Amino acid sequence: MHTAHVPAGEGPFPTVIALHGWGASAHDLLGLAPYLHGGEALVICPQGPVAFEAGPGQTGYGWFPITGGGPMDPAAFAEGRDALARFVDQALEQFPIDPRKLAVMGFSQGGVMAFDLVLRDPARFAGLAALSSWLPNDLANTIPESEGLENFPVLVQHGTEDPMIPVDRGRETRQRLTQMGVDLSYREYEMQHELRPESLRDLVAWLQDKVFQPIMLA
Repeated sequence: MHTAHVPAGEGPFPTVIALHGWGASAHDLLGLAPYLHGGEALVICPQGPVAFEAGPGQTGYGWFPITGGGPMDPAAFAEGRDALARFVDQALEQFPIDPRKLAVMGFSQGGVMAFDLVLRDPARFAGLAALSSWLPNDLANTIPESEGLENFPVLVQHGTEDPMIPVDRGRETRQRLTQMGVDLSYREYEMQHELRPESLRDLVAWLQDKVFQPIMLA
């Protein structure tokens, strides 16, 4: 299951793969499409494989089971990782994606998946945006050293009033990413677990400056 915003024309298009957070669905981040590259970016939103009852008559989805702040279940996380990797392979075949301008964006739990997907194979992507998310120690410790991470564009946004993922976890993520040598843009906002107009504005500008605009040689 996925949703997609496909611009008019034949492409290939600058592309964002957008990964939703726990309890949301493939429809959650599609509403950002009109703002990204003036609506002229291809935006693809896959749905996490873990389904659960989020309320009466409501189904929520996630990428791996939550553990209440404890360590992730490696086997369950691997299932989500493999499902996402298969989806990306299929999307590259199905959609007119410009592979030189392909970014991955993740909100909350989706940001964890974005970190895992991109940091393990940065040569495949042009940028990574993690919104109200975190880079777990268990994951960070398994990321292999790669020359491809040096100066790789990464955006991290976090709310100082986030009640679900405290801002301290965002600051820890900043430290880990700095040690990896990426080209990190880190921003904090007076907000909770959400996107605000000012954070969206910065996201749009970052994508334009770091991913969509640069002339990239084949």
